[in-house]
Amino acid sequence: MRETEAVADARRAMEICNACRYCEGFCAVFPAMELRREFAAADLSYLANLCHGCRGCFYACQYAPPHEFGINLPKSFAEVRAESYEQYAWPQPLARLLKRNGTVVSLVAAMGVALVLVLTALLQSPGVLTGTHTGPGAFFAVIPYSVMVWVASATFLYALLALAMSAVNFWRDAGAGSPRGKPLLQAVRDALTLKNLGGGGDGCNYPDESFSGVRKWLHHAMFYGFMLCFASTSVATVFHHFLGWVAPYSLLSAPVILGTLGGLGMVVGTFGLIWMKVIADPAPAARALLGGEYALLFLLLMVALTGLVLLALRATGAMGVALAVHLGFVLALFLMLPYSKFVHGIHRSAALLRAAMER
Repeated sequence: MRETEAVADARRAMEICNACRYCEGFCAVFPAMELRREFAAADLSYLANLCHGCRGCFYACQYAPPHEFGINLPKSFAEVRAESYEQYAWPQPLARLLKRNGTVVSLVAAMGVALVLVLTALLQSPGVLTGTHTGPGAFFAVIPYSVMVWVASATFLYALLALAMSAVNFWRDAGAGSPRGKPLLQAVRDALTLKNLGGGGDGCNYPDESFSGVRKWLHHAMFYGFMLCFASTSVATVFHHFLGWVAPYSLLSAPVILGTLGGLGMVVGTFGLIWMKVIADPAPAARALLGGEYALLFLLLMVALTGLVLLALRATGAMGVALAVHLGFVLALFLMLPYSKFVHGIHRSAALLRAAMER
């Protein structure tokens, strides 16, 4: 992690916090802080990614603005996190996509939808896009199976590789060593339960200084909705390749049930998180980063919504357009996963693992 103005500001805050220690019971950041007397840039990157932005420390802090010390740890750590995403990104020439990320994500989403629609219209026979297709193979009458699978697989595998390399760069810079069994299990449990979104035990101070567990449950709805959609695609792959059952599947089939529940969870989670950002107290926020956060949430919301719309329209003449629009948003999501705030889940999980190892 390079030395920057944001890193220097976070170091100043940590040195004051380490002397005060009033917030030591709030989350995993402060016990990790207390193990250090000095804060190198890599340490601050680790602590910033360990922070879940619950804001409890901001409202409890006696040195927060308007005090002359002006300690605003949620804002300082958000800025350091954003810089860590860029500095650890792979490949580095694409790291600039993390700057002005809201604009980039929005443009890629629009281009993804337009590209799929235009190519489908140009490469297929007239009327295929707006025709009515039913029964097994209906989706592939609009977009050939080989094209759909190869494009999706290539972009998704690239995203996984880029995310993995970003995590490796973060871990190597942190110098944390090799993961071990018990800390690994603890880190997985902390990540999957979002333990640190509980603040000091009563929930986040979000969207204002009152305690609330809503943000935690909205994150759960979004994350587990995403995982249910992934499970739906995985089950459909097994159906197609191993059982010879071709999509679209019946409404009571496992892929449709999993995908519907996942889509609804993503809609509730993303829309709720967008609304909470709109009404949240702006004082602890890094406002320059909000555009990218809104853009990613909107992209996830559109992936879920267009998937549900496709399910509703799959037996009508609007199915072709709905399919192309949905796949366009999915393509944009895969391309932007390593270059959007989505990467925070990878870095935060790695930071939780290092914290468990230190404990």
